[in-house]
Amino acid sequence: MTTAQPIFSKGEDCKAGWHDASADYNETDTHLEILGKPVMERWETPYMHSLATVAASKGGRVLEIGFGMAIAATKVESFPIQEHWIIECNDGVYQRLLEWAKAQPHKVVPLKGLWEEVVPTLPDSHFDGILYDTYPLTEDTWHTHQFNFIKAHSKRMLKPGGVLTYCNLTSWGELLKTKYNDIDKMFQETQVPQLLEAGFKKENISTTLMDISPPSECKYYSFNKMITPTILKE
Repeated sequence: MTTAQPIFSKGEDCKAGWHDASADYNETDTHLEILGKPVMERWETPYMHSLATVAASKGGRVLEIGFGMAIAATKVESFPIQEHWIIECNDGVYQRLLEWAKAQPHKVVPLKGLWEEVVPTLPDSHFDGILYDTYPLTEDTWHTHQFNFIKAHSKRMLKPGGVLTYCNLTSWGELLKTKYNDIDKMFQETQVPQLLEAGFKKENISTTLMDISPPSECKYYSFNKMITPTILKE
């Protein structure tokens, strides 16, 4: 348990400035910061690959929400999918997505905007896999933004038999610093009830764990394990 400065201060809201804020990739392309927030770091790669593997496991059309450093996206492209739709709201990150898309083996459909704006325009029963990994933009939604998406849209957009995976490392990292020392218990108590509320069945929710070694200077995650959810729509 730690006394380090929390990622968000009380009442903080980055949403208004996020889309045109500078996307600060460091010189070695190992860190991405936006508005001073630690959005993504390359040590996450094995975990991002785990999420991507779940999202692409049904083939077909995959929706990815949040592009970041293209770690998950590049892994998704390594599988025999047909289409890869990607939502990204930050201007600089979106420009990277457009460049990256040109070199990919499968059809990429880049979609610009906050997911709250883009997702309602997307059709029902359209995707075989969904990967949700966006950065929380307000202190108020730090621990809950994924549920806003999952409850309102994920089941609607998945085809029957489709798969959802997601993470909120900024939230889970904090919960594992301050409230939990068991990642399974954290997921069962803070995530599963919300997934059930979204209409998914308990028997269709499973998780896998992986060992990970975050660098000591990482501000948002210090736990030695990560959890990958697999959530199936009947």
